Amino acid sequence: MTTEASRGHFSSRIGFIMAAAGSAVGLGNVWGFPTKVAENGGAAFILMYLAMVFVLAFPMLVAELTIGRYGQGNPVTSLRRVWRNNRFAPIVFGALALLAASLILSFYSIVAGWLVAFAAEPLATAVGADGLAAWLTEFSQPRNVIMTLLFSLMTIWVVSKGVADGIEKWSTRLMPILFVLFAGMIIYILMQEGAMDGLRVYLVPDFSHLNGRLIVDAMGQAFFSLSLGVGSMMVYGSYLKKDINLPKVATQVAIIDTSVAFAAGLLIIPAMFVAKHNGVEIFNAAGELISSGDLVFQVLPSMFHTMGSSGPVIAVVFFVLMVIAALTSSISILEVPVACAQDELGMSRQASSWLIGLLIAVASVVICLNFGALFGLVIDISTVYMQPLLGIIWAVVVGWVWHRNELLKELQQGNPEIADGWFWKIWPWYVRFICPVAIVAVMFVSIS
Repeated sequence: MTTEASRGHFSSRIGFIMAAAGSAVGLGNVWGFPTKVAENGGAAFILMYLAMVFVLAFPMLVAELTIGRYGQGNPVTSLRRVWRNNRFAPIVFGALALLAASLILSFYSIVAGWLVAFAAEPLATAVGADGLAAWLTEFSQPRNVIMTLLFSLMTIWVVSKGVADGIEKWSTRLMPILFVLFAGMIIYILMQEGAMDGLRVYLVPDFSHLNGRLIVDAMGQAFFSLSLGVGSMMVYGSYLKKDINLPKVATQVAIIDTSVAFAAGLLIIPAMFVAKHNGVEIFNAAGELISSGDLVFQVLPSMFHTMGSSGPVIAVVFFVLMVIAALTSSISILEVPVACAQDELGMSRQASSWLIGLLIAVASVVICLNFGALFGLVIDISTVYMQPLLGIIWAVVVGWVWHRNELLKELQQGNPEIADGWFWKIWPWYVRFICPVAIVAVMFVSIS
């Protein structure tokens, strides 16, 4: 068993913020958010999304971080220390979080592998390896398996290095690179013909699109964009020192996550209209947005091909940006079962990282070899059903199971005056009543 004294910790607050923001900033932000913006009328969706980050995602982020820091362990350990009067619930729900994280990583690695392939394609073309370039961009089992394993090895290697030397070190390196690439890409795209049409759609609200479905989509995007539900933030919270102000760092993580999502939209939406200006089909005959998969793997590469000599360079930068976003999320997902193996089984970080990482990689390969039957099924099981269910459980634990005085003492360690502020007067009741109902609404609409 890992003791609190021997447990790894983030060496600095900024290191935690970069790691937690990296966990939250993934493909859902960089591609999912802009796609939902385009599907839901542009700026009207953004305003509702910002509201949902504040009213739903942020309170749950504080809840997960607080459980993790108090429990000083993986989801099983942390829930056991909070839920002391029930022997089985912590094991059941903690194990469910481990399974959800593993399933998410199994399909996430496949998509990230595609991104690695598309990042390498312009380089292969530049050196005259046209056969390799075609292989990298054509859907096939060999391509899917090889690129998935390559991305999986990258993830395992970072996690195996530990909290400070692996997760924190690489997050603090990759996140600034992500920000710089975003800024450069946005400036470049906004200078292209057609970009201003996309910018108007993105920034000028059309409230005729405001409806129940848009509100629920915004709520779901806010919840999932912060990596809530699968235990990643709980584990990251367990690596925080006790003098950290949890609501404050949660606010900073939420701001960074939301800013990256907004920047992604500022890049993708104008880029869509640049592609349209260049003759690439963006909308179908009915005026509806083409599916997000076609956009990222067909439409944008087609746009890059219309940009002349600068196109391959822009393509490499764009897909490298996507790979960085995927990697900073994947390392936080793998950390969930790895932390459990360390805490519960006494395994070393190196052994647990490689054993569990390779087992999940094998699961990814199985999905690749049975793509039609398993890929969509695994996504639905893990994200549509398991994540919302676990989010409800975490809200119940903080709102109903955890003794209010113990919860307050944990928060006071990083903010002694918290009991006198508005946060403590509102947040416990909010998590207790509002968050579970809101998550149930998201889950109901998602499966209906």
